Amino acid sequence: MVTSTFPARERAQLTCADIHLQRGDRPVLTGVGMTVTPRSRWGVVGENGRGKSTLLHVLAGELAPDQGNVQLVGTLALATQEMPDHDERTIGDVVDEQLAATRAAMERLDEATAGLADGRPGADEEYSQALDLVQLLDGWDADRRVDMALEGLGAVTDRSRPLSGLSVGQRYRVRLAVLLAAGHDFLLLDEPTNHLDRDALDFLTDRLRAYPGGVVVVSHDRALLSDVVDTVLDLDPTRDGTPQVYGGGYPGYREGREAELQRWEAEYTQQQAEHARLADDLSKAQNRLVSGWRPDKGTGRHQRATRAGSLARAVHRRQDQLEEHRITAPTPPRRFLMPELSAPSGVTLLRAEDVTVAGRLPYPVDLTLDSGDRLVVTGANGAGKSTLLAVLAGLLAPGTGTVHRARRARVHLLQQESSRPLHRRARDVFAEHLADLVTAGLLDDAESVGLASLGLLSSQEANKRVGELSMGQQRRLDLACALAARPHALLLDEPTNHLSIALVDELTEALQVTGAAVVVATHDRQLQRDVAGWPRLALSGEVRSRR
Repeated sequence: MVTSTFPARERAQLTCADIHLQRGDRPVLTGVGMTVTPRSRWGVVGENGRGKSTLLHVLAGELAPDQGNVQLVGTLALATQEMPDHDERTIGDVVDEQLAATRAAMERLDEATAGLADGRPGADEEYSQALDLVQLLDGWDADRRVDMALEGLGAVTDRSRPLSGLSVGQRYRVRLAVLLAAGHDFLLLDEPTNHLDRDALDFLTDRLRAYPGGVVVVSHDRALLSDVVDTVLDLDPTRDGTPQVYGGGYPGYREGREAELQRWEAEYTQQQAEHARLADDLSKAQNRLVSGWRPDKGTGRHQRATRAGSLARAVHRRQDQLEEHRITAPTPPRRFLMPELSAPSGVTLLRAEDVTVAGRLPYPVDLTLDSGDRLVVTGANGAGKSTLLAVLAGLLAPGTGTVHRARRARVHLLQQESSRPLHRRARDVFAEHLADLVTAGLLDDAESVGLASLGLLSSQEANKRVGELSMGQQRRLDLACALAARPHALLLDEPTNHLSIALVDELTEALQVTGAAVVVATHDRQLQRDVAGWPRLALSGEVRSRR
């Protein structure tokens, strides 16, 4: 989405102030403010459902806030997480749309050049203005920039190819490449690292670092945030209920956020202790009055009763004062709890021999997975990682070779994308999934886990229809369903996509200690660093085996 015809370059600015937006009775954005200038790099973080994607739509002018304002000088482009299912355009059409201003400027220059050659009156000034505009847009280099970006992101480069014939990941890479090359003043990117392999991630990181305009990126990719952003907007709850801005890049955010939480918790603990002390004092004073406490002989009864009443009134006043300045209780972070997963020791759960799939996994793969094994599957996009996991899970038949599974071995795959019914409530989808596992004899009733026990969705989120959940919340539901199967072998295809930073850290820690065998296919650079000690299976243009 482009809001202006021509870029403003150094004069460009994107600001928002006191942005409030509500959905029903739920506040989504509260008091958001930020100023994006050329060369600034903003990261927007927060738990799933905190309004990060919504904020980008507000900044892009596609969604009006209930309160506050957005001002833009220059051009802007937004890359959302979602891609349309049906798109009849070709790659060339997408390029032409994003380079429309450049195409028009080049045509204007050609016309001005012809007018100059013909000696048309005023041609000198017209030519000068047209030339300045083409230089501003770097028009002569535009198509080369597109080709370089398509190549760098591993996207399809044939501009005659229709988008409808491409996968979601291929379409996403095409769009991202074109936006990177189009030269807008501001880029708003929602989870841009999804669907990218290692080489594409490195290319994207380099391009964002060198991008001449301003960048606002919503991401859970810890490596991208560390390598690119200089300012972080945190939409998670704070003491005063408004978002917090942290300088110093991603490390500054982590350090500042931890310090903020510690101060919040310390103040709350102190306030609770003071309330408890006052409640105790009040109770003692009230007991004296109610019990008809009698003073020692020679003491004025009226005098003693008055003092007890005065004490009660003083305590009430202090309680009222504290309540007026009450500190909001810290919202405890939702903690992920991995259910106990195990498998009989010394058992070979899976064995793949000479497995290929025509057009998707072209080179034979041998693989043996025993109880408690760990394995990372790596390779460029198209190498067959997702295909291999689908074959191991029994969701796809191999073209050649065989896959042996231990009798009654529970093997479950968390796929990159799911097709859960959008009209069903999340808790009903989970319950039906559990029932299907029990009915199929894959799970005993005693082994069933409740959705709430996993800490992945709140009760409010679980009661929503799937279509009302954010991408991250839908991903949490997929993870919950995968774990509900209590698999002996857990296969994870890009498990960190759409998940929050905190959840990814907790999931990674749980995977290190679970008793199940775990296979992970990922391009997440930080996750790869975290599991650097695991054996690896690299898929590429040759025979691969792991025994």
